[in-house]
Amino acid sequence: MSEQSVKAEQATEQAATLPAAGSGEQQLVRRQTAVYVYEAPLRLWHWVTVACITVLCVTGYFIGSPLPTMPGEASDSYLMGYIRFAHFAAGYVVTIAFIGRIYWAFVGNSHARELFILPITKKAWYKELWHEMRWYMFLEKTPKKYIGHNPMGQSAMFVFFVLGLTFMIFTGFALYGEGLGYDSWASQMFGWVIPLMGQSQDVHTWHHLGMWYIILFIMSHIYVAVREDIMSRQSLISTMVGGWRMFKDDRPD
Repeated sequence: MSEQSVKAEQATEQAATLPAAGSGEQQLVRRQTAVYVYEAPLRLWHWVTVACITVLCVTGYFIGSPLPTMPGEASDSYLMGYIRFAHFAAGYVVTIAFIGRIYWAFVGNSHARELFILPITKKAWYKELWHEMRWYMFLEKTPKKYIGHNPMGQSAMFVFFVLGLTFMIFTGFALYGEGLGYDSWASQMFGWVIPLMGQSQDVHTWHHLGMWYIILFIMSHIYVAVREDIMSRQSLISTMVGGWRMFKDDRPD
């Protein structure tokens, strides 16, 4: 098992026994070790972010590809207005949640910081990263055990999610500030993004492409989560629900 601040973690061991075939003796079949990894605020942030990104992607798609124009009074056909409102509201929530997630990286346990800090100065990390890459490509028979993120997952979360979400927040509020006006707080804080990237239409284009970037990450994230929950040596999906990492064997690594 990788060395990751286990001293402060609570661990329990559960032994399951079944009768041996053809005898009345008891046979040890599996021992699971449970380690509390993800605290409640972190798990809440994860699922709030899931809901917000779902809303943002659906509404963002329709903002980029609007519905056909409807005849009649505009006040009677305010669907696009509701779609934009839902997009803006979800953008506020996901941004506030992300700020809270950054705060929790400082006050939470050691696993709360893994999303933002890659141990790139440790040679062993690169060795384990290469092992995980081979495991994902079905070139390794046995994966290693990790209490928190494995090196491959940690790298993907930082590059594709942390940096990707940061980009979407900055470009999103820059465009939002245009609608509010140049004297608005959003324009004052994020207006510099537009001239930096060229012009408003460039920001619109990159923000829309960023949506597909996030969608591709989500697709791969779901696939890997299900695959690892089935094939790896520890739980994954249930860990983000209850916080406990369950190990399927008691071998040390």
